[in-house]
Amino acid sequence: MGMKWRNLALPAAPLALVLLAATGCTSTPDDARAEPTDASSASKAPTTSVARVCDKPAAGPAKAPKGAVTVDPGVVGDLAEKTKSSPPGTTFWLRPGKHRLEPDRYAQVIAKKGNRYIGAPGAVLDGGKKNNYAFSGTARDVTIRHLTVQRFVAPPDEGVVNHDMADGWVIEHAKIQYNSGAGLMAGARQKVRASCLRDNGQYGMNAYKTGDSIRGLVVEGNEIVGNNTGDWERKRPGCGCTGGIKFWAVNGAEIRGNWVHDNRGAGLWADNNNNDFRIEGNLLEANDGAALMYETSYNAVIRDNTIRRNNWVEGRRSERGDPFPYATVYVSESGGEPRIKARTDKIEIYRNVLEDNWNGITLWENADRFCNSPANTSTGYCTLLVKDTKRCAKPAITKAPLYADCRWKTQRVDIHDNRFLLDPSVVKCKTECGRMAVLSNYGTYPKWSPYKGKRVSDAITHKQHNRWHDNTYRGPWSFVAENTDQKLDSGQWQDTPYRQDTGSTYAPRSGG
Repeated sequence: MGMKWRNLALPAAPLALVLLAATGCTSTPDDARAEPTDASSASKAPTTSVARVCDKPAAGPAKAPKGAVTVDPGVVGDLAEKTKSSPPGTTFWLRPGKHRLEPDRYAQVIAKKGNRYIGAPGAVLDGGKKNNYAFSGTARDVTIRHLTVQRFVAPPDEGVVNHDMADGWVIEHAKIQYNSGAGLMAGARQKVRASCLRDNGQYGMNAYKTGDSIRGLVVEGNEIVGNNTGDWERKRPGCGCTGGIKFWAVNGAEIRGNWVHDNRGAGLWADNNNNDFRIEGNLLEANDGAALMYETSYNAVIRDNTIRRNNWVEGRRSERGDPFPYATVYVSESGGEPRIKARTDKIEIYRNVLEDNWNGITLWENADRFCNSPANTSTGYCTLLVKDTKRCAKPAITKAPLYADCRWKTQRVDIHDNRFLLDPSVVKCKTECGRMAVLSNYGTYPKWSPYKGKRVSDAITHKQHNRWHDNTYRGPWSFVAENTDQKLDSGQWQDTPYRQDTGSTYAPRSGG
């Protein structure tokens, strides 16, 4: 799943407040483009933590709801047994205290359709580092509220809550923490709200569904912090298997009002055939890697986010001589595609505040990565425009339409009305850490590739409608175009042949 940067050039708030902040979100791209675009006055980017829910969670009911089945903490396996013996649609109220399953790795709560699990203040379901999974099964429309779920030991790439990726689950005011693997998996129409996804071993949530895409995902008002405690990218170099949240083949997502911070690696990572994302009103800060990665995916609106102090750990590794512009917002083989149904036909990045990150926005396209190429790390997957991977082969791939459609292309990216602020003394960078970039590598692989040489670098830089404009820069920013050797100052960036950042303003000193 995914691709690490070091391999890219190789051939092989309380919920009500959050909802108020989101009222400007409409369902049509025309409305989005019609909004005011002055970055300094119109931005709704948060200035303080928008979802401080890990330390201050909303308390559950102190008494059992009417008709609920009461679950006692002192009886081992009580929750699983009562779930088994009760009909679908039952509400379970867990009393205060620590609840445990049987001490078997496969002991778990197999939910039934419409079940509701509600925790009293202080109710904890604890896996004791023995149980793999907490809540599982394929039943739809299960709700988990006001419950702490912790210390389960899911295997890598598997999850503790909604292990089987069932549809329609609602997770609200929950704390899912200190687990191995992913704290949470996802199904279609899943809603994760006002919850704490903290210190899980691999992901806070792994939004992946076996053999299918996930439609209609909502992630709203959550605190997503400290995930990837297992440091999996070091255990499996290049695995692309971590993140505060990882999204895989999600079609239609609302990611708003979350506080995503201090994760080891990327904060939010959309990887492989995602489409139609709205990422807005989030505070993304102090993640070791990129705040946001949008990779081999399509059509997104990224607006009104505050993005600060990210990428210091992974970016600093570039001081060892790697010239690649490690980015805080990293768009990799992703772009707007009008032929794929969405609420927008481009990737629009606007009204965000990026402050004291290691580098800014990089638009990248690996010339050697395309459907059916050995260099495609999403093995076996093709673009959303070509369903049959085998079609992407010579001689058909050398001509239209497959020459274009077999590639995930970084195209139609519109970056405007953002504020880019950089104080190198805050970041403490010894080398350049204030770069914007649009580039590709020199195509070399495989030998039958029609994208060899400078074809892709020329296309991403000049022909695929990638555009910066009307932004505000404060600090020592520079620019990279076509390849890592092409370093530009603001004048060269704005001049021919690049003509980027029309209407933008620059101040070489840091500050607002």
